[in-house]
Amino acid sequence: MRVLAFSRYAQLGASSRLRLYQYLPYLKDAGIEVIVAPLLGDDYVRGLYGNNVSKLLVFKAYIARLMFMLRAGQFDMVWVEKEMLPWLPGWIELGLFPASIPLVVDYDDAVFHRYDRHRLSIVRSILGRKIDKVMQRANLVVAGNEYLANRARSAGAFRVEIVPTVVDITRYAISESDNNALPIIGWIGSPSTAKFLHQVAPALKEVVAMRTVQVIAVGANADQTADLPITALPWTEATEVTDIQHFDMGIMPLPDAPFERGKCGYKLIQYMACGKSVIASPVGVNCKIVDDGVDGFLAATHADWVAALIKLIDHPELRKQMGYAGRGKIETGYSLQMTAGRVADLLKSVAM
Repeated sequence: MRVLAFSRYAQLGASSRLRLYQYLPYLKDAGIEVIVAPLLGDDYVRGLYGNNVSKLLVFKAYIARLMFMLRAGQFDMVWVEKEMLPWLPGWIELGLFPASIPLVVDYDDAVFHRYDRHRLSIVRSILGRKIDKVMQRANLVVAGNEYLANRARSAGAFRVEIVPTVVDITRYAISESDNNALPIIGWIGSPSTAKFLHQVAPALKEVVAMRTVQVIAVGANADQTADLPITALPWTEATEVTDIQHFDMGIMPLPDAPFERGKCGYKLIQYMACGKSVIASPVGVNCKIVDDGVDGFLAATHADWVAALIKLIDHPELRKQMGYAGRGKIETGYSLQMTAGRVADLLKSVAM
C-alpha cells in the first residue's frame, strides 16, 4: 500500500513531526509505504520563528505542491495534514485533486478559524467554509480532539475519528526532582505561542515575589519575555526532553478563545510524560488531559494560578505524586506506542 502524505512542514515543524513523521517507522512495519511531500521546509520554519519568511520560498513551495498533486493518482490514497493549498479557495484545491483517490485529512488545531474568523470580510467570504468542503470530500477526517471532531461532523464529514497528539514514550524518561536550590516553573513552546505567557504574567510576578523560584520558557525569544520574570532558552529537538526534565512543574496558559479550544495540549503531554505536575488553563482538551487535583491543576483565574503554583512549590511530595499519575496517563492514552497501530488500521480501512 502506497500513501502520498502532504504534510504542512518538514520535521522541524512540530505539528507535522507529531501528526505524521513519528508514525512512519510503524507504518512501514505495517506494510504501508508513505511518501512525504512537505509544503514548507525547515528553512521556512526557521524564517518564521525569526520573522524572516521568504516570499520566493513560499511561491516555489506551492509550485512543488501542485506538481505532487498531479501525481496523486499514482498512489493508493492521499493523507493530508490540514490542507493541500493554504489560503487558496477550496474549489481550486479540490478541483486539482483526483475525485477517485481516497483522501484522509488530519487536523490538530482549528485551522478553519483562520478563515471563518479572519478580520477581513473578503477572506471570510471566500475561505470561510473552505475547510468544511475539504472535510466533506474526505473519506476520513482524523481530529486531534473533540472540538475539531465536532466541526468535522457539523461540516458533514463522512467519517470522523479522534486520534490525540501523542509522544514517543521511550524518549521521555520520567525524572525525579533535581532538588533544585530554586524550584523551576517551566514552559515549552515556540515564539508563536510565547505570547500566552503574558496571560499569567501577574501571577508569575506575584509568586516570584513570594517564593524563591525560577521561571524558564524554552522556545520563547528573549525579547518576548523581557518584561517578565522569565529566563528564555532556545528550543532544539535534541534538548527539549532534557529541558523539561529539569522543570519542577510545567505550565500551559491559554485564552478561552475559538482557535485555542482546538489545540491538542502537547505541552501538557510532554510535561506529564517526564513525570512533571502541571498547571493549565481550563480550555479545550486541557480539561480532558488534566485531572484537576490528581495529576495537576486547572487554573482559570489569577487567584487560581497563584494558589496552584504556591501549592506545588511548597509541596515537593505532591509534585512527585502528581507527576507519577500523569506519567501513567500518558503511557496508556497519549503514547505513540499505543496509537501507532490504530493509525495504521485507519489508513488501511480507507484504502480498502
